[in-house]
Amino acid sequence: MTMNLLKQIAGSRLPVTFYRTQDIDQVRLLRAAGLVVALVPSPSNPVSLSGSAQAAQVLAITQKGREELARFNYPESRPPRWRNRLPRITARLRSYAGGSSQPAGVHNLPQ
Repeated sequence: MTMNLLKQIAGSRLPVTFYRTQDIDQVRLLRAAGLVVALVPSPSNPVSLSGSAQAAQVLAITQKGREELARFNYPESRPPRWRNRLPRITARLRSYAGGSSQPAGVHNLPQ
C-alpha cells in the first residue's frame, strides 16, 4: 500500500500535501524508510503524543526512493512516440523521388 502512495507521489507535481490520516501515516513510513523528504507535524497533543496531525507534505523523493521505484519498473520505460515517425523532410523527399526506399539524390550507378 505504501509503495502505491510512493508511485502516486512520483506521478504528481511536488510538493504534495496529504490530509487523510491513512495517507499521513504512510508518508511517515516513507519518510522513516528514507524514501521521501516530507514535513509531517507532530501529533496535536504533544504531552500524550496522541491526536491526529492535520496534514503531511512531501517535498521530494530521495535517491533511495527512486531506486525503489525502479525496482518496481516505475515509470514504465517506453520509447517516445515521436521516434516511430519519419522526419518530415525524409518523408517528402521519398515522395518526390517516386516512393523509392533510397534517399533523394542517390542513384545506382553501373559498375
